[in-house]
Amino acid sequence: MSSAGTWQLVRQYVLQPRVVWWVYLLTAIAVSLQMYLMPADRSFMGHLYTHYNNYAIFKQSFFNLLQGKDLYILYPDAYWDLYKYSPAFALFMGSIAYLPDWAGLILWNLLNAMVLYKAIRMLPIPEGRQTLMLWFVLVESITSMQSSQSNGLLAGLIMMAFAMMEKKQLVLATLMLVMATFIKVYGAVGFVLWLFYPQKPKFIVWAAVWVVFFALIPIIVTPPATLMMQYESWVQMMSADQAASYGFSVMGWLHSWFGLGNLKNLVTIAGVLLFFLPLIRFGRFKDVEGRMLFLAHLLLWVIIFNHKAESPTFIIAIAGVAIWHHITQTKNVVRNTLLLLAFIFTCLSPTELFPLYVRHNILVPYVIKVVPCIIIWLVIVAEALLPPKPSKVLVG
Repeated sequence: MSSAGTWQLVRQYVLQPRVVWWVYLLTAIAVSLQMYLMPADRSFMGHLYTHYNNYAIFKQSFFNLLQGKDLYILYPDAYWDLYKYSPAFALFMGSIAYLPDWAGLILWNLLNAMVLYKAIRMLPIPEGRQTLMLWFVLVESITSMQSSQSNGLLAGLIMMAFAMMEKKQLVLATLMLVMATFIKVYGAVGFVLWLFYPQKPKFIVWAAVWVVFFALIPIIVTPPATLMMQYESWVQMMSADQAASYGFSVMGWLHSWFGLGNLKNLVTIAGVLLFFLPLIRFGRFKDVEGRMLFLAHLLLWVIIFNHKAESPTFIIAIAGVAIWHHITQTKNVVRNTLLLLAFIFTCLSPTELFPLYVRHNILVPYVIKVVPCIIIWLVIVAEALLPPKPSKVLVG
């Protein structure tokens, strides 16, 4: 068989939906076991911690909630770093908190991987392009799972909400968005999508219903006064968390490349204005291609303007990159080049494909990971503002 024939067989195999499903499932299990079996070696305040510290935080938050302990202070005997999610999320973790760590970690990463998988499958684009998107975001998904983070889940919930709004399933769409918000507060940015759909009063009512539900559901395990204390502590912790930090963000790029570390407030204001700028051409979003372009814009923006953005959060931004590239099949050298740059310098930059010296002395200090995402986001904003060029649209 010729090399061309062999390549065609391989291509047909890897593009089968069932193959990709198994890859996501087995990858989540393998990553979980890898993290579980690695010896504890990360030190903080005289303690050693596992390589799945984030899962340890999530798991312990449930027991802290049960015992009426403040969720939002340090517990160095159990984990390092702070719990930053809602009391409702702590309650949810009770569903796996009693399991052995290896089992709970597998289920947690499986949830992130399979919600992301399902969300991409729900997007209104052909199945073949969905499969290509899933392969493209896989490496970044692994990076998130290696930190036992919730970012795959968050990206999936926002994309699911979009897909459900496209199908006029507003009750489920608002549920997805409220769940995303109660995982990470910045998930609330997804509510902007409601501007593009009818039945706005119904959307608002159901969003309010779900907010009240998730805000109060922890009452089943903790007294109302203690729950109120948790919310007050959450607000205080989040306010303090706004301290000088640049992350893998626009602010981090300006600081590390140009020494502009004193423009944080200005960059934040500019970022908010630029987020809403495409809406001046509201007619651009009357078709599904335009709305998916805004979804890509939203997923990128919420990360590149987040001063706390770290490498595992970029599964959200990379999902936006994948949507942007796959909503049309226009052959464009610039478009394909930007996609390749994002894969190399965003997805692969944390991996051992780059020497340790390069990662520690160039890629991390100069926040290279975010640069392709910033460029692609600017391209998306330009595409949203300019009249669309004739192309063969893949959404519908």
